[in-house]
Amino acid sequence: MGDDSEWLKLPVDQKCEHKLWKARLSGYEEALKIFQKIKDEKSPEWSKYLGLIKKFVTDSNAVVQLKGLEAALVYVENAHVAGKTTGEVVSGVVSKVFNQPKAKAKELGIEICLMYIEIEKGEAVQEELLKGLDNKNPKIIVACIETLRKALSEFGSKIILLKPIIKVLPKLFESREKAVRDEAKLIAVEIYRWIRDALRPPLQNINSVQLKELEEEWVKLPTSAPRPSRFLRSQQELEAKLEQQQSAGGDAEGGGDDGDEVPQIDAYELLEAVEILSKLPKDFYDKIEAKKWQERKEALEAVEVLVKNPKLEAGDYADLVKALKKVVGKDTNVMLVALAAKCLTGLAVGLRKKFGQYAGHVVPTILEKFKEKKPQVVQALQEAIDAIFLTTTLQNISEDVLAVMDNKNPTIKQQTSLFIARSFRHCTASTLPKSLLKPFCAALLKHINDSAPEVRDAAFEALGTALKVVGEKAVNPFLADVDKLKLDKIKECSEKVELIHGKKSGLAADKKEFKPVPGRTAASGAAGDKDTKDISAPKPGPLKKAPAAKAGGPPKKGKPAAPGGVGSTGTKNKKGLETKEIVEPELSIEVCEEKASAVLPPTCIQLLDSSNWKERLACMEEFQKAVELMDRTEMPCQALVRMLAKKPGWKETNFQVMQMKLHIVALIAQKGNFSKTSAQIVLDGLVDKIGDVKCGNNAKEAMTAIAEACMLPWTAEQVMSMAFSQKNPKNQSETLNWLSNAIKEFGFSGLNVKAFISNVKTALAATNPAVRTAAITLLGVMYLYVGPSLRMFFEDEKPALLSQIDAEFEKMQGQSPPAPTRGISKHSTSGTDEGEDGDEPDDGSNDVVDLLPRTEISDKITSELVSKIGDKNWKIRKEGLDEVAGIINEAKFIQPNIGELPTALKGRLNDSNKILVQQTLNILQQLAVAMGPNIKQHVKNLGIPIITVLGDSKNNVRAAALATVSAWAEQTGMKEWLEGEDLSEELKKENPFLRQELLGWLAEKLPTLRSTPTDLILCVPHLYSCLEDRNGDVRKKAQDALPFFMMHLGYEKMAKATGKLKPTSKDQVLAMLEKAKANMPAKPAAPTKATSKPMGGSAPAKFQPASGPAEDSVSSSAEPKPDPKKAKAPGLSSKAKSAQGKKVPSKTSLKEDEDKSGPIFIVVPNGKEQRVKDEKGLKVLKWNFTTPRDEYIEQLKTQMSSCVAKWLQDEMFHSDFQHHNKALAVMVDHLESEKEGVIGCLDLILKWLTLRFFDTNTSVLMKALEYLKLLFTLLSEEEYHLTENEASSFIPYLVVKVGEPKDVIRKDVRAILNRMCLVYPASKMFPFIMEGTKSKNSKQRAECLEELGCLVESYGMNVCQPTPGKALKEIAVHIGDRDNAVRNAALNTIVTVYNVHGDQVFKLIGNLSEKDMSMLEERIKRSAKRPSAAPIKQVEEKPQRVQNISSNANMLRKGPAEDMSSKLNQARSMSGHPEAAQMVRREFQLDLDEIENDNGTVRCEMPELVQHKLDDIFEPVLIPEPKIRAVSPHFDDMHSNTASTINFIISQVASGDINTSIQALTQLFQIESLAREASTGVLKDLMHGLITLMLDSRIEDLEEGQQVIRSVNLLVVKVLEKSDQTNILSALLVLLQDSLLATASSPKFSELVMKCLWRMVRLLPDTINSINLDRILLDIHIFMKVFPKEKLKQCKSEFPIRTLKTLLHTLCKLKGPKILDHLTMIDNKNESELEAHLCRMMKHSMDQTGSKSDKETEKGASRIDEKSSKAKVNDFLAEIFKKIGSKENTKEGLAELYEYKKKYSDADIEPFLKNSSQFFQSYVERGLRVIEMEREGKGRISTSTGISPQMEVTCVPTSTSTVSSIGNTNGEEVGPSVYLERLKILRQRCGLDNTKQDDRPPLTSLLSKPAVPTVASSTDMLHSKLSQLRESREQHQHSDLDSNQTHSSGTVTSSSSTANIDDLKKRLERIKSSRK
Repeated sequence: MGDDSEWLKLPVDQKCEHKLWKARLSGYEEALKIFQKIKDEKSPEWSKYLGLIKKFVTDSNAVVQLKGLEAALVYVENAHVAGKTTGEVVSGVVSKVFNQPKAKAKELGIEICLMYIEIEKGEAVQEELLKGLDNKNPKIIVACIETLRKALSEFGSKIILLKPIIKVLPKLFESREKAVRDEAKLIAVEIYRWIRDALRPPLQNINSVQLKELEEEWVKLPTSAPRPSRFLRSQQELEAKLEQQQSAGGDAEGGGDDGDEVPQIDAYELLEAVEILSKLPKDFYDKIEAKKWQERKEALEAVEVLVKNPKLEAGDYADLVKALKKVVGKDTNVMLVALAAKCLTGLAVGLRKKFGQYAGHVVPTILEKFKEKKPQVVQALQEAIDAIFLTTTLQNISEDVLAVMDNKNPTIKQQTSLFIARSFRHCTASTLPKSLLKPFCAALLKHINDSAPEVRDAAFEALGTALKVVGEKAVNPFLADVDKLKLDKIKECSEKVELIHGKKSGLAADKKEFKPVPGRTAASGAAGDKDTKDISAPKPGPLKKAPAAKAGGPPKKGKPAAPGGVGSTGTKNKKGLETKEIVEPELSIEVCEEKASAVLPPTCIQLLDSSNWKERLACMEEFQKAVELMDRTEMPCQALVRMLAKKPGWKETNFQVMQMKLHIVALIAQKGNFSKTSAQIVLDGLVDKIGDVKCGNNAKEAMTAIAEACMLPWTAEQVMSMAFSQKNPKNQSETLNWLSNAIKEFGFSGLNVKAFISNVKTALAATNPAVRTAAITLLGVMYLYVGPSLRMFFEDEKPALLSQIDAEFEKMQGQSPPAPTRGISKHSTSGTDEGEDGDEPDDGSNDVVDLLPRTEISDKITSELVSKIGDKNWKIRKEGLDEVAGIINEAKFIQPNIGELPTALKGRLNDSNKILVQQTLNILQQLAVAMGPNIKQHVKNLGIPIITVLGDSKNNVRAAALATVSAWAEQTGMKEWLEGEDLSEELKKENPFLRQELLGWLAEKLPTLRSTPTDLILCVPHLYSCLEDRNGDVRKKAQDALPFFMMHLGYEKMAKATGKLKPTSKDQVLAMLEKAKANMPAKPAAPTKATSKPMGGSAPAKFQPASGPAEDSVSSSAEPKPDPKKAKAPGLSSKAKSAQGKKVPSKTSLKEDEDKSGPIFIVVPNGKEQRVKDEKGLKVLKWNFTTPRDEYIEQLKTQMSSCVAKWLQDEMFHSDFQHHNKALAVMVDHLESEKEGVIGCLDLILKWLTLRFFDTNTSVLMKALEYLKLLFTLLSEEEYHLTENEASSFIPYLVVKVGEPKDVIRKDVRAILNRMCLVYPASKMFPFIMEGTKSKNSKQRAECLEELGCLVESYGMNVCQPTPGKALKEIAVHIGDRDNAVRNAALNTIVTVYNVHGDQVFKLIGNLSEKDMSMLEERIKRSAKRPSAAPIKQVEEKPQRVQNISSNANMLRKGPAEDMSSKLNQARSMSGHPEAAQMVRREFQLDLDEIENDNGTVRCEMPELVQHKLDDIFEPVLIPEPKIRAVSPHFDDMHSNTASTINFIISQVASGDINTSIQALTQLFQIESLAREASTGVLKDLMHGLITLMLDSRIEDLEEGQQVIRSVNLLVVKVLEKSDQTNILSALLVLLQDSLLATASSPKFSELVMKCLWRMVRLLPDTINSINLDRILLDIHIFMKVFPKEKLKQCKSEFPIRTLKTLLHTLCKLKGPKILDHLTMIDNKNESELEAHLCRMMKHSMDQTGSKSDKETEKGASRIDEKSSKAKVNDFLAEIFKKIGSKENTKEGLAELYEYKKKYSDADIEPFLKNSSQFFQSYVERGLRVIEMEREGKGRISTSTGISPQMEVTCVPTSTSTVSSIGNTNGEEVGPSVYLERLKILRQRCGLDNTKQDDRPPLTSLLSKPAVPTVASSTDMLHSKLSQLRESREQHQHSDLDSNQTHSSGTVTSSSSTANIDDLKKRLERIKSSRK
């Protein structure tokens, strides 16, 4: 018992595994109870038992096992995870339960299996059960069969796959065990219940007794359709529904279910394919040619036996079919003919679609053999042709059938008509489109009038069938001429016809129903072009495309126009056309006169032929009035035009009368019912006058009016023939010109291209150049509609002419034809008209290709040639191929019949000699072009073998094969390729090359198709195996193709197809499917809309009212059916598809015009942010690749779809580069107007442009770069800042392009890089360009290095990232490059750095090889000889580049933006050798050319400030003195009369003239004493006004807008500098607060206010002592109270919070801890975080190591803080002196000391010198002086440290040429002493000694120039300029302000070269001499 008690304590799951059976039994029982209690199917409890369930069912103890089975059953039924155990448990049941003697065990086992099926694991269960059938134990076999039978009975044949069961049935029937045989019989009966006769063929070979028994059982079965009685979990709602229905007593579901079930199983599918080719008798081919008919019969009988197999394996049956065809066609023994026909029937039935490729060869032979009278032969032939029909499509054999229709033999006619009737019965409205119906109807209509009654009856039957299939509406247009009796007969036949689709007659019907339908999308645009709801333009496309019925001859169409919607598309003037056309007999002249006199005033008729022209003119005027007033119905058009043609008629000599006459003709044509009869009376006269200078235009108008009345096609044909039948070249050229315009106005539909082409050829041969030019222009217009195929007609023209034609075509390329604006109004009353239009291009376009004269070459393909091609010797084979190429070349366009050539060429595709394979491929490519769309019939026998070649191991062979396949597909469309199993068979081959090429090709073609044959699903299993191919490329291609397969097949079908995969594979594939589902593109638009070249767009919107309603009513009433069909039926013609393959369909529907007018970029709120998030979250691919893969392009397309107009996106992602050009042109046009949109989609635009960088087409690249230049200019104007994401996905690709071989492109890229620095910090650009220096392309390396030099030169060393040292080391590596240009660029860049940084460069570069070092030193020496320009200016980098406030002008609008770019440009243009880059803003530069050419006064391009002459108010000024700017003279003496002046200024401020008021304000703020009076409130209002003014977009529209903005800019600078600093700071803070609070305020406004604040922050070091800090802190406190930190962070921009921090930081820095004493005015300090923030800052700055002064220096602060610790300074100096004392570092030490002294002029170095020797002291002094001389001599003030902002002197060339420092313009009289005083201060700051004043003329000369007369002459001005240049003084310019105040804001200065001075001297001399 001890043992027992032990296991009792164990948990249940452990009991279940215990070795004691009792323990297990107890465990199973407890588990069963637990399982029954758990309510939640997803409970974690279930998972505990996952691994144990197999043990439950396979327990070795029978009693325990029973309990285990019970528990397992409950588990499977209720557990969510049970499915995972299927395989192991079912196999356990099969092996360990089914062999148990206990019936209960077996029952439970079967129940468990069925339960697994119910939880959707049917396939796995079935697999295990089928494995069980191979078990040796018959008990197990019987149980397995029984389980399968029960499963089938309960779940039905949809869930249980029958094919594998039927496969093993015959084997089971042969079993020795009776039990097995009986069980097999039961399951056979059950299967029969589900699929009926489909089971017979697979069981035909079992024991006849068994078969008989089965038959008896089968007969007993009820005929009603079976229904499943048990459902899968997912279908259980259906079960509930069924029960409800049954309880209601309805058997409604029956029919439906039946519909679902029966067709599901096709006996053919259940059969095993038999291989028969190898089983043919060895001597078959000899015997079949034997002389004795008995031998031939033996051969045929052998074949007959073989083809009786119901399913044959695919193979190459070409030879066999050829042999059988020969017997049918040529054998004299009719018995053999019948036998051969039977063999063909067997082949067709056994091969099904695979026989399709041979159908074309056999059909004509069989049809012609119908001349045999013997019934058995006829019957055999009928069976054969019917079987063959099911393997192909009516479209494919239509040509052959139609050709036989004209045979003289009545039996052939009759049998062909009957065959057509039978074929029609298999068609549906969608597979029998108008283009196919038309030629058949035409042929059958001939037969209904045949003399032989049987022929007539057969034709009636065929027409009746057609009527039944497609409905009266579609057929009636073709029956317009049929008399009523015959029409009734046709209708009677139609009623008798039973369509295949109407009933389900077992097998045959199924087969017929399901095969042909989906795969037989015949030709034209859509299911019915009857579908008039899509009023759309005809679809031209490259005209090779749309297939037409070729046999009906080239239909020349007039537009049909029948009132009841019965349009007709016949040949010209054919039946039915007249329904709407006005037909009138020709009237005699007398009748005409009579009719005319009834409507015209009598005088008018009398004066018609008066000899006085004035009377004739008066008569015409009356005539015109009368016509204008007449009513349409009463107007006798013919009579009136006869009157006009009456003598003198068209020979009228007076041009005024003639003009009137022509105008009246136009009026009559417009206003009356004008017939062709009337037209013929006048056209001759019109053509005669068209070349007349004075009357030509009137003649053209009249012609256009007639064309509108009588349709253009007819009019054009008449006019052309008349023009070319006369000699006058002027008339000919004008007629051609008229026609060109008319085609554009009327559209192209219905025009007879062939007639035109012959006329155009005549015109091209004309001697008159005007005629030739007009003809070429007309060709250009035709090209718009017809496409490239037009050129084929002119191949044999002279080369010179051909090149002109090509040039014209080139011009037209990429343009789409204009929408027709005429010729619609009158004729669109007909309902079908537009639909017809939609169809017309199909015919019309194809006609053009059909019109080509095609040569028959079959006679040239002789048997010798064929044997040559198949010769053993490759040279002879090559000869044969050369001959073929020659034949095709010579013929140019050939007929489809090419005899034995296909088989011969097919053999060469697998030639061992690869050169021959390539040659064959080239021939096949030629063949496709030569044969045009007719190549279709060779797709199966020649096209598919080309695909096999894609598996070749040689790259070039594969490429050739791919090109050939594409050329073929272009002609045939894709449908032919996708039909049948051929493609899937190819994909099945495990050849990685074949797979990747084929999948790539499909991925390219599938997205362009609107529908595909259902056979596409056959490729899916192979596609899945490709997804797991071991070859990476195959996997990649398969993934790319996946979304396109899904696009056509749908996710459900694709997911279902994964059922057969292994579980692991299935999960992977399903995951990929999910991914593909997200990327699945939409199907291309319907063909009527998707015009690859919209023919005239489509009926444009304005005609909608005219035709729309009528059409709707017609189509909706007459034809409710086709719409849904159209949606489903694969209705797009194959050619239209390939047209789309070539061109992405651009949707041109009625909306087209509006579509393109909308915005091209849609602003999606937060779209960009979301995309960045997606990329960060790895939801999308990061934009990073070496070449763009398809998934990147697809991803971009998807992202763009939401924010780019659809039509533009189509252009952008088109396969043709011209569309990219078009897209770029549109984007350029919309750049200005859609700034918001452009910025919103900027990341996508830049990504798209990077794709264009990978295009090979230069024109696209140039256009893209052009766009980029404009784009970055716009962005800098908008002050936009590129985000990191945008930069990183664009700059690297742009940098690649800098290495382009073409100069012009490199230049553009550099210009773009330059502009980019304005919207993206140069320091961040630097690493990207640095990366570019690592390229393999030497040009790119050189350009990138040069660019780096320019960046350093323009922005100083701060741009070098990550550190200057690392950057320079990388650059220095390139000094040793093998490419000379790269070496030079690297050297130049380092020289540039040297110019900025001095000797420190060598330290930064580190160790260089000796050679490199010597090169560098040499280069530096050379550059030193040319006094190189000092760096232009160290612009401070800002991470978020804010355009700064620069005091020299143009303050807030753009800051130094233009400044920088111009500098960069200059630096670039000097390519690293900057010569005297004189950086003065353009507005302020001396334009020397101007001065030279100008003999008068100087013009200064400055903001025009109004100069007031107030001499009468003030004393004249005698001693002018220097000013910041030439202020108008009346301010020179402010003291005399201040009050009156202020009054005067105020009156000026209020002036209406904007310039006057700005001038006055400027003057107010010139005067510091006045400016300081402005209070906070006033300043706030003033600043508000000024900033608003600057942002006012209307100003830009003013003529002087820019000047005004500049002036306001300057004024704002003045206000900031001159006002009371406390007031202005306070005002700005309040203003910022208001602008952030106001919702209506623009972000620009706040930004400008912040810029002003930064400006103030910058002035703080100088003004801190004059500021009332308490007030400022109070304002900040209030600001922080209103905007706590959190709220500020929510702002869109981070600037407000940064501005505030910067302000506080600066205040803390300047005041130190004392700042906390200034919080007195704040009542409650806790209301804001101000105090805490300040404390934090103080603490932070205290914690910092190092003396404060050191830090301040780095930050660009200007003076040493008084508190700086003496000790530190002393240590620092001691260090320096130690260096000077050491031998190695002495130079460096001196330089450091010089720097130090310069920085801290008051530093005392005496103590250090005192202790040293006299020699050392003088050495130090001498060293310092040398350094100073060196540096000053080079015109350079070292920039390693900052100079205080106060030192930044602006150079403004005012008329006094003075340069003064900021803050000196208080408007009072100032003498030179003041300047001297100021000079001292400045010198002191610069660290210069004040005692040695005379040694340094440069500084003094700069600042103490004596006053110059205010208005200087130009020569004086030049003198002053020259003296400045000679003294090479620097022009200090403001450095940019760093928004986070971290870098030193140093000033870099520029100096001039001697060359520049010499140049100026020369110019000065010239000017002087010219003045004399």
